[in-house]
Amino acid sequence: MKKKILRNRAKCLICREILESEHRHDFKTCKCGNLSVDGGKDYIKRSVKHLDKFEELSELEREGDERS
Repeated sequence: MKKKILRNRAKCLICREILESEHRHDFKTCKCGNLSVDGGKDYIKRSVKHLDKFEELSELEREGDERS
């Protein structure tokens, strides 16, 4: 079963900005342009210029928390 997305966020390690996509197609880009997040609670999408310069902060439903 697919895990539910609780929070869709990431941090740019260049400008230190934390971005959170709150709904589908809520595309946000940090102030330095290195990182973009998208998808809200429907999907997780990242666009980055420097792959080693962002930190994933998304929160997913824990194993065993799924409800039928």
